[in-house]
Amino acid sequence: MSVSREVLRIGLLAAAAGLVVTAAGLLREKKQLVDVTTQQIEDTISALDPAARAAVIARLTAAAGEQVKERLQG
Repeated sequence: MSVSREVLRIGLLAAAAGLVVTAAGLLREKKQLVDVTTQQIEDTISALDPAARAAVIARLTAAAGEQVKERLQG
């Protein structure tokens, strides 16, 4: 192999490694956002009185069931 091919190969590998590191960072940020949002939702539901909490959970469960049905049909 010539030197220029080696340099090109090293450059491409370095660029690929940079992309992997960037993607990992973006995924970590998105996961943190999801974790914070989930905790906020759980805290909000926990703050409700028992009857309201049961109603919210029932509605969320029904909505999730509808989404599953739509995905299976469509």
